[in-house]
Amino acid sequence: MQFLHPEDENKELTYNDLFLMPRRSNVESRWRVDLRPVSNIGTTIPIVVANMMAVAGRRMAETVARRGGLVVLPQDLTMERVEQIITFVKNAHHVFETPVVLHEDESVQTALNLIYKRSHGAIVVVDGQNKPSGIFTEKDAHMRDKFVSLSQVMTRELITVPEFANLQEIFSVLHEKRLSIVPVVKQDGTLAGVMTKKGALRSELYRPALNHNGQLMTAVAVGISRNLEEKVTSLLTMGVDVIVLDTAHGHQSRMLEAIRTVRSLIGPHRTLAAGNIVSAEAAQDFIEAGANILKVGVGPGAMCTTRMMTGMGRPQFSAVYNVSQVARRMGAHVWADGGIKHPRDVALALAAGASSAFFGSWWAGTYESPADTRKDTDGKMYKENYGMASRRAVQNRNEKQDAYHQAMKQYFEEGISEGKMYLKPGEESAEDIIDHITAGLRSACTYAGATNLEEFYNNAVVGVQTASGYQEGKASERGW
Repeated sequence: MQFLHPEDENKELTYNDLFLMPRRSNVESRWRVDLRPVSNIGTTIPIVVANMMAVAGRRMAETVARRGGLVVLPQDLTMERVEQIITFVKNAHHVFETPVVLHEDESVQTALNLIYKRSHGAIVVVDGQNKPSGIFTEKDAHMRDKFVSLSQVMTRELITVPEFANLQEIFSVLHEKRLSIVPVVKQDGTLAGVMTKKGALRSELYRPALNHNGQLMTAVAVGISRNLEEKVTSLLTMGVDVIVLDTAHGHQSRMLEAIRTVRSLIGPHRTLAAGNIVSAEAAQDFIEAGANILKVGVGPGAMCTTRMMTGMGRPQFSAVYNVSQVARRMGAHVWADGGIKHPRDVALALAAGASSAFFGSWWAGTYESPADTRKDTDGKMYKENYGMASRRAVQNRNEKQDAYHQAMKQYFEEGISEGKMYLKPGEESAEDIIDHITAGLRSACTYAGATNLEEFYNNAVVGVQTASGYQEGKASERGW
């Protein structure tokens, strides 16, 4: 990467301050662009979803990994819950999507409570042998008593496809029969999964993030304060692929000791991510201690108040750029953590030297996030979101401590405890967000004359713009 004007390299810059300069390109099609991260840990797109309780759960981990990214499960989950999620994700199908399943005798109200747990907009009704017997959608509940059984309201004219059908055949069935969803069945007629038209297309466009055993990849965040060795040993036994040591201020002696401890437990070749940091000095310390992925960012998160509370942090582009210089020289990689609001920000993070973008709040308002979907007084759907250094998160994290120590901890919150994340049209699903980001990245690469992300980094030319320049780049809100 180079700056359009060399003197700008010494400025402290964030994503809104910058633009990418188009260059002469020989890339004929955006589909020729390879989006595999340079870190080469098994992901096939440069997207990592942050370890936020309101974002990263079972559905998110499965869905994002199926499309090539990685989700880091929060450190505040119990080990029992982590094991359940890891087992679920490892057993998930690489292509077929996981359905919401209910039995015929369950109520319409139960179905309505669960239907927005997935983006399909439908529930597969099965009999006692787990064979599909009907499909339920929200329109089937119109003018019907909410306590009647699904068998009385579901659509029984059921079309299924066999699990050996290829993606084009599945798409054709959906298109020709004008279906929104189709159950996929095994040879014995039992349910194997579901597919939608978008799902069939995405399975052609994306490659899942798989470990060396051919399972969907998983990652878990671990704090550095309590039971570190015990937790990491348990996670390795569960088959977790990536350990992420996580604390707000990473450049401290306790973190460096934790990195050394975990590296000794996992061996020399496994991926160990750690953060958060913002300086070249911290990068060198982390890498020498044993981290091979550095999580960069202090204060840029949407739900974070660290900078306003403490003044500490660093503008995100400069933080990523400076840490990446050291990481690349020493054979490590960077996850750019925070400040991502648009696909352009992901492109700028990669231009700064990151191997992947790491972000969370954007994913909170999706079907796949853990929170229940709610409706406001206008009928608009939303989910709750909160920061991992907020009073709510601190209280949850320390619920086993006595009331006195819980009360003391709440004096040191650095995040927003509650926010509404509305399901935005066109981005209701995590997969919609992935589509937007990867489309933007592919186009950015073609503008830069790059067929992969390493070429993009080498070819990127970054310029500094005024606030008016940034505003000029936004689409008109007048609908012209």
